[in-house]
Amino acid sequence: MARPDGRAPDQLRPITLTRDFLVHPEGSVLVEFGATKVICTASVEDKVPPFLKNQGLGWVTAEYAMLPRATNTRTPRETRGPSGRSQEIQRLVGRALRAVIDRSKLGERTVWVDCDVIQADGGTRTAAITGSFLAVADAITRIPGVQPAAAIRDYVAAVSVGVVGGQTLLDLAYAEDSTAEVDMNVVMTGSGDFVEVQGTAEQVPFGRARLDAQLALAEQGIRRLVALQRRARDARAERTFTL
Repeated sequence: MARPDGRAPDQLRPITLTRDFLVHPEGSVLVEFGATKVICTASVEDKVPPFLKNQGLGWVTAEYAMLPRATNTRTPRETRGPSGRSQEIQRLVGRALRAVIDRSKLGERTVWVDCDVIQADGGTRTAAITGSFLAVADAITRIPGVQPAAAIRDYVAAVSVGVVGGQTLLDLAYAEDSTAEVDMNVVMTGSGDFVEVQGTAEQVPFGRARLDAQLALAEQGIRRLVALQRRARDARAERTFTL
């Protein structure tokens, strides 16, 4: 079965990371997974939540929101607080980032990560994680007295995989995600360790062989995403990086 955009089963959508996308935040990245576009910003605040006071630890936390016309039809703004879906995604983003940041090296500071979806075509949470890591890494380099090499223990990125029409596919766009028999989001570090696996049989339960195939495909995709993140962090004058 051919994919709607003609990609091979193991092919990522075109990926673009644009660093310093906004002027004011300590770190900001526009991340694009195909037609999905998310602005990720990292802001540094010189205090921590009450439960961390006087412990010498920093904190990294995330918020997630989707603009009303990020989707095909207008979605009302979440003026009364984040929806259950938004809460679940922002907690996922926060967990992913904390997995690779040594908070003892931040001092008593909070890095606030804001993920704002300006256009959605599947994979918004995985794009948010991939872009937010780079935004946080940039923000940490701008904190006086903090050594980025000590505070940033590893890279982290995420990608979706799934089963559509009996075929295991990497990086699902909305047209695929909305009809998938299995939908999975995988978060991994640059060294190849899992941070989180979210997998659901939308129609038919799946066996261990199918699970292993999806995880292997996700690992391949995440290796490519981490390589792109490395390129972006190693660059000097460039701002935009594509895969």
